[in-house]
Amino acid sequence: MPKPKGSLLRRGRYSEFGRLYLLTTVTQHRLPLFLDLYRARTVIHQLRLAEQQNSCQSLAWVVMPDHIHWLIELKDIPLGTLMRHFKARSSRMLDIASPVWQAGYHDHALRREEDVLHVARYIIANPIRAGLVRKVGDYPHWDAIWL
Repeated sequence: MPKPKGSLLRRGRYSEFGRLYLLTTVTQHRLPLFLDLYRARTVIHQLRLAEQQNSCQSLAWVVMPDHIHWLIELKDIPLGTLMRHFKARSSRMLDIASPVWQAGYHDHALRREEDVLHVARYIIANPIRAGLVRKVGDYPHWDAIWL
């Protein structure tokens, strides 16, 4: 059975250990599952678990109502495996009857000349741009290593 194309890295890309990636994944049908505090915290726990297992170093992340943005440095496993594990564990822990995540994810490998702090600020400001809060400190579901 062929894998869905959404589970692959973008054409011509490969998973590179030590590389910085901006990852985005969306809930099935863009349902706002993470408006619920327990569900949002469950996903956050899985982001942190990936770091504890030395799969990646999380530089910044935000859990939005229907998606996540996650800036990482990839460590000991391929990017596809990291995302597969994250999605499977978070789905299992959320214990929702329907699928939690859409197939696949978006990855952007940061180039050396890209400003990592600028990317992190973009991630963290997502709730402001979405109109959920007026200032970053009012949104509870984000973190960055620079704080």
